[in-house]
Amino acid sequence: MNAPRFMIRINPALPHKPRVSVLVIYTGGTLGMVYDRTTGQLIPFNFEQVLDRVPEIHRLDFEIDLVTLSDVIDSSNMNPTVWAELAQIIHRHYATYDSFVILHGTDTMAYTASALSFMLCNLHKPVILTGAQLPIGVARTDARENFITALEIAAAQENGQPVVPEVSVYFNSVLLRGNRSSKQESVHFNAFHSENYPHLAMAGVRIEYNRPFIRPYEPDNELTVHTAMNPNVAILKLFPGITEPVVRAILTMPGLRGVVLETFGAGNAPTALWFSEALKNAIDRGVVLFNVSQCEGGRVTQGQYQTSTRLQEIGVVSGTDITTEAAITKLMFLLGQETNSARLIKRLGEPMCGEMSV
Repeated sequence: MNAPRFMIRINPALPHKPRVSVLVIYTGGTLGMVYDRTTGQLIPFNFEQVLDRVPEIHRLDFEIDLVTLSDVIDSSNMNPTVWAELAQIIHRHYATYDSFVILHGTDTMAYTASALSFMLCNLHKPVILTGAQLPIGVARTDARENFITALEIAAAQENGQPVVPEVSVYFNSVLLRGNRSSKQESVHFNAFHSENYPHLAMAGVRIEYNRPFIRPYEPDNELTVHTAMNPNVAILKLFPGITEPVVRAILTMPGLRGVVLETFGAGNAPTALWFSEALKNAIDRGVVLFNVSQCEGGRVTQGQYQTSTRLQEIGVVSGTDITTEAAITKLMFLLGQETNSARLIKRLGEPMCGEMSV
């Protein structure tokens, strides 16, 4: 893994002592794009010129350092190796900076936010992910507002303590818990939603914080970073008419360790004998099955209907109201950390960092 490249320091010599310092990590994505006048295509711009694109940053009364990943990527290419790089950058500079802002492509931002919430154990500083639907080089871009407000929230403190000491996603005036967010819009600015957990803040004329739903500041425990993730997982989305060969092809893949089972409604699935037998055979081979609802809102309640009772009986783990993004990253994380199957399954079905309700 290559070291990140520091690019620019902003406001290093303010007339008074800066109230906080923020490290900005640029991973790639639409925010850092401009249109090439020759081809008309979107191309990355030299991020060292960010002040030319967002001169408002000079008005902020805190220090900002910007760094890029060793390899800037489109977020469609995001993977556990890059998550580990992000976690290690934060860990390496944790004592130096008061907070962190990650500029990220929107397509997989919720996955990265979820993964980091598990990897950064005992986090008590803000880590805010943001991006844009339109490139920073476009007149109507949402990049400037998202970037500036994410910086403001990252720097927000009361009585010397950060206001939002957790991993979150800021987009289009709303701050969401990172492992509760999902991308639901590809063409509108309100791209991210959190159906099962209230927003953490709303940015209007003032930034109003929804304090009862923000994780408490707990600085006594030292940050621990866990970067081992097991990517040998899959998502099996059920649909009417799904066939036995399809289900068995997924559940019998070589090396498979875990499956997020996207079920109907409150966690329901077909009652066909071949289906439950395929699931039970997978569980008997040591494959962990995690039940997540296909619905954007609501929760899995295994056993409420006959169509989910069998899942509970054979050992499928209920994901209650977790998102698919948080479910798959939590499964990767625990498979990378736990060698004891019973402990893994117990931790999978319990909240670790606010990603699900009991």
